[in-house]
This record gives sequence, structure tokens and C-alpha cells, in this order.
Amino acid sequence: MNKPERPDVTDAVNPGDKIKPGTQTVEEKSQQVAVDAPDITGEHIEVPTYFTVEEPNGDEKALHHVKDAEEISDVIRQARTDEEGNRTWR
Repeated sequence: MNKPERPDVTDAVNPGDKIKPGTQTVEEKSQQVAVDAPDITGEHIEVPTYFTVEEPNGDEKALHHVKDAEEISDVIRQARTDEEGNRTWR
């Protein structure tokens, strides 16, 4: 009896969740869309594959919406705004 093949660790059910092989710029990553479809209510939903964040030192970084979900949550928790609506970091 043959053993079933192990799934590839890069396989994803949703094609938009796949990380493209090779090096991409932050700009190229920011153009990728993971979901572009109506939801159950009929409202159109678009979810980016990568979220672009600005780090405290000013560098931009692309975070994958599945693989880097915990880091995305950390960034959201760190971002605060002052009375004038300017983003501050704690």
C-alpha cells in the first residue's frame, strides 16, 4: 500500500494565499490581491495578500496576511494617533 504524498508546505486552498516564488519588491507585493469576490451578503470584498507597514525607523515592509498575521496584529497594537490625528509609535 502506497503512502499518501505529503502536501507541499507552500500549498494553499485559496490561490490568493500563495506566496509567489522569487524575490518581489514591497510595491509588487502590495499589488497582490488574495480575495476579490462578493461575500454572502453580496457586498464586494477585496483583501490584499500583503499589508504594507511602515516601521518605526521609516522602512516599508510587506507582511503576508496569513503567514505574518501575528506581526500584523502587533503593528496594529503599536500604532496610536495623537490629538491631531498623527500616528505615533509606543
